Amino acid sequence: MGPSFDDGTSLYNFVVRDGNGVKGMVDSGLTTRIDKESARKHEQPPIDLSRLDGPEHDEVAVEIVRAAETLGFFQVINHGVPVDLLESLKDTAHKFFGLPPEQKAVYRSEVSPTPLVKYGTSFVPEKEKALEWKDYISLQDVALEYLRTSIMMVRKLLEVLMLNLGMKLVDPKIDALIDKKMVNMNFYPTCPNLEFTVGVGRHSDMGTLTVLLQDRIGGLYVKIEEDMKYGKKGEWVEIPPTPGALVINVGDMLQVLSNKRYKSAEHRVRTTNIASRVSIPIFTIPKLTEKIAPLPHLVEKDGIAHYREFTFVDYMKNFFGNAHEGKKSLDFAKNVDSS
Repeated sequence: MGPSFDDGTSLYNFVVRDGNGVKGMVDSGLTTRIDKESARKHEQPPIDLSRLDGPEHDEVAVEIVRAAETLGFFQVINHGVPVDLLESLKDTAHKFFGLPPEQKAVYRSEVSPTPLVKYGTSFVPEKEKALEWKDYISLQDVALEYLRTSIMMVRKLLEVLMLNLGMKLVDPKIDALIDKKMVNMNFYPTCPNLEFTVGVGRHSDMGTLTVLLQDRIGGLYVKIEEDMKYGKKGEWVEIPPTPGALVINVGDMLQVLSNKRYKSAEHRVRTTNIASRVSIPIFTIPKLTEKIAPLPHLVEKDGIAHYREFTFVDYMKNFFGNAHEGKKSLDFAKNVDSS
């Protein structure tokens, strides 16, 4: 017989404080409900980044820019991150989340012996209308080989995207935009009742660029921001897993800098009753003190600044402060004169 909970506090303690996570809820037989929207697969082929270093550089750069300007999500292959490293990371994630609750609880955010490793769950009963079906561990300056090779790729992509906006590659702002990097290992347990849960609710990423390693299960859904060849505005499409590929998505900071040229799309994760799922994103974010605003020459060209200037730390505080309120994070930065 599963555990009994008299109120939200006791349930919160079981899931969060005691280290059981939502995996513990699955094991205990609890169920929870949320409506689902259907989505079709986004069949755009992955971009071969090895071609950036050869005579097809300009052609590949156009593909990258087009993807950033339309859906804001794209997959890349031959990216320089060893495929066996990607597989070992997924195995490591499954092993960690399979540990006994008391061993995982040691790394809870409030008590972790190191600020570089924090274990938690997306379960926030006092704020959430529906249960986010995810446990995670955040790793800062850890998983160094994955970080090193991935950031080399991020630099190449960012240089292409910023050059397209008219920035020089030696501009110190490029370094400032990816000043901090964080690896998350996300674990989505098999869900006994898909009607009541989401893996992660709809949101955009607050940073510059995100690199995502998916497993074979999939479940990443992206909202189309503007009518495009592959769908209409407001529709949802799934980014299907591709063996050996990494998913790249534009973050809020690039949408602001580009004055809305690049799309930081809302996305979400669906739960599954097939098998437990893991995903491993790397988030790149600017220096906390960095001032962010649309590039001046783009504002001059467009005749309007769609966003006001702000300091990244203020944006980050607002982002996490409204994480469960259903608000779009970019609303914080909108210029009142912009439609």
